[in-house]
Amino acid sequence: MVQSKILLYYKFQPISDPFAVMLWQRDLCESLGLKGRILVSEHGINGTVGGEITACKRYVRKTKEYFKGIEFKWSEGGAEDFSKLSVKVRDEIVAFGAPGELKVDEDGVIGGGVHLKPAEVNQLVAERGDEVVFFDGRNAMEAQIGKFKGAIVPDVRTTHDFIPEIESGKYDHLKDKPVITYCTGGIRCEILSALMINRGFKEVYQIDGGIVRYGEKFGNKGLWEGSLYVFDRRMHMEFGDDAAQLGHCVQCNAPTNTFVNCDNGACRKQVLMCETCAASIEDANCGSEACQA
Repeated sequence: MVQSKILLYYKFQPISDPFAVMLWQRDLCESLGLKGRILVSEHGINGTVGGEITACKRYVRKTKEYFKGIEFKWSEGGAEDFSKLSVKVRDEIVAFGAPGELKVDEDGVIGGGVHLKPAEVNQLVAERGDEVVFFDGRNAMEAQIGKFKGAIVPDVRTTHDFIPEIESGKYDHLKDKPVITYCTGGIRCEILSALMINRGFKEVYQIDGGIVRYGEKFGNKGLWEGSLYVFDRRMHMEFGDDAAQLGHCVQCNAPTNTFVNCDNGACRKQVLMCETCAASIEDANCGSEACQA
């Protein structure tokens, strides 16, 4: 039986010709039969691809030749978890809407938060207790099925919402506290932590490798609880069979970790819904006023 895997990775480093790197990456993936999504900008690369394990290993080896020091996270899945291969050049590899503010060099993002290994996260919390604040660097929807215990979840639908959100004054009381930002694999917090520091947050950290690395280290025995939202056909993953159940159906409140697209074609918002409600056309909407009208 052929084994397959999914690779998650990013690397911040200056790229003088993002278009050339995009063409190289596209050709490399096509030759190896990999599918997924890759973004390239002058700041670096951000990708999630899947395919046969031998092809993934070759991809890792070739990509490391250009992106020195890049780290890959291996996850269960394969090419079948993606509809196609998409490799594009963008102004930002994560769309915060601040390409001119982000500065990178060969060592990565300049002026970002202090990286903490998973064990160091627990150590900081043990030493400073309730003073430590976890700050979710993902879209609020993702936190519905999993988050760090006691975390602040900003009211954002996309990464574009973060700058006005942190400039709103809602979180000014955190500016003198130790703030640990976190996200799926770490990339969003590379940028978010720098944006927060630029706006007066004095002690900002980020989890090295994100939730994925933390979950690999501690499973469901640490400070993380619930499921992890992922951006492929799996929709979510767990760090063991004993994961806490945080998500509930928007219609009947039954436990579920499954997101579906709102049945209202004008909305298409992703909502948590159990199998029974999702199978009923008249009930498969997000329950918002617009969808009830």
